[in-house]
Amino acid sequence: MDHAFCPGSKLLRQPAPELFPCPNCGTEVEIWTDELKRICPSCRKVVLRPGGMSCLEWCKMGKECVGEATYESWARNKTVGVKQQLLAALEEHFGQDRRRIEHAGAVLVEAEGLMGSEAADCHIIVPAALLHDIGIPTAEEKYGSAEPRYQEQEGPPLARALLLRLGFQLRDIDEVCDIIGHHHSPRAEETANFRVLYDADCLVNLRESAANHSRAELDALIRERFLTAAGRKRAAELYLRQGAAASA
Repeated sequence: MDHAFCPGSKLLRQPAPELFPCPNCGTEVEIWTDELKRICPSCRKVVLRPGGMSCLEWCKMGKECVGEATYESWARNKTVGVKQQLLAALEEHFGQDRRRIEHAGAVLVEAEGLMGSEAADCHIIVPAALLHDIGIPTAEEKYGSAEPRYQEQEGPPLARALLLRLGFQLRDIDEVCDIIGHHHSPRAEETANFRVLYDADCLVNLRESAANHSRAELDALIRERFLTAAGRKRAAELYLRQGAAASA
């Protein structure tokens, strides 16, 4: 590929500095065009480059065009940047509800641990894990309840608007919103991405009740509830010993 005819990747191959205001204190922060974030020198908060789709996200020749090292660096920075943008949006959405924010973070940690075994896609898993409960505040306000049917109804439009603002691809947004829209209710046939998100949510939710079950009860619960072998293995490692101790 003749790089001279690929202007989309020029600023990755030949980085240049740009200035962006820190959203916390207003200080101008220099972020190079091959970076997604920098620490503000004044307040030490993370400053993210405003969202926008890079050609590397859709071009099949992207890695060849910019080189493997640049591509891998971009991919790592992209993942970290997306997480931080979503976490910032989540904290704004849930406000003082630290329990919901911490739950979403814990689900993401478990989902990332299951991903490799189930061949799931981090572009779907990261936003689905962090936003799966985004409909709860609206459901509670409109219906006085956070029942799954209400949060699954209210969540997808909120997630879609947020992901569009952050520059996600439409096909990824559609899948993330589909997962959010039935994340408590598995269908007969589900994608690897759904199964990983569902099991990660179950792992975190089970933490609250595992001590109240005997080992036999936990064993049955894990076999019946979890959709992936990796999820069942992780649940057994985390909770069977705890359940056995509780029943002793």
